[in-house]
Amino acid sequence: MRTPVVITLDRLAEEPYASVICYPSSTPEEIRIRMDELRSLGVKEIEFSGDVPALSLSVLGKGHGGVVVAAHTADGRMALKLRRTDSSRGSMEHEAETLVKVNSVGVGPRFVAATERFLLMQLIPGGPIDAWLTVRSGKEAVRRVLEDILEQCWRLDTIGSDHGELRRASKHILMDGADMPVIVDFETVSQKRNASNVTSVCQFLFQGNSETREVIETILGRRGEGFMDALRRYRHGMDRRNFDDLLKRCIADG
Repeated sequence: MRTPVVITLDRLAEEPYASVICYPSSTPEEIRIRMDELRSLGVKEIEFSGDVPALSLSVLGKGHGGVVVAAHTADGRMALKLRRTDSSRGSMEHEAETLVKVNSVGVGPRFVAATERFLLMQLIPGGPIDAWLTVRSGKEAVRRVLEDILEQCWRLDTIGSDHGELRRASKHILMDGADMPVIVDFETVSQKRNASNVTSVCQFLFQGNSETREVIETILGRRGEGFMDALRRYRHGMDRRNFDDLLKRCIADG
């Protein structure tokens, strides 16, 4: 990881900072608008840090629709997601509304504020679940985390919010400083698709050829007889009884 670079707002018009804040390229008008929006959010400084390259700088995350950096505010460090200038999305409004909704059932980083181009939210200080699993071999700790993840996915299912990326969840489940899992990145959430968060995350955690599945299997063993039947029952009847049966089979010794 590169040394963090902290820049005050009055320097954001300089390169390479301007082209990251307006990723992948900036214009004087766009950087002016974005600086005004950042001021309205109470952002004092932008911190370029993390493991993801963005031009010559580092950021916390980068996807098709946005880039995530750290922002310094009067209330501390926050995660700031900025809309890419080449994104097909018109604004951050949908993701902001989605984050408020999933927060209502105890899921996701805490929403702080949003503008057309930015979403300000709680910064999760830990790393991805894959990295956490490589250094946590205790069965009880792993069971607790898996149960928490599945419960969060169940709550998303109950409100009809389909995350859309949990089959490939290595970048979408972060572990905070208290070893608690947090589901992040609600850019692709849909209320129109049938919610399948529990079945999707089960595929990531317990099926397929992912490194995550292999590590969990090493710690807890292969999922026992009846796991697939329980998964099918839940898929066809997403009620609490079917979920509890599936949950029991997910966290039991194999």
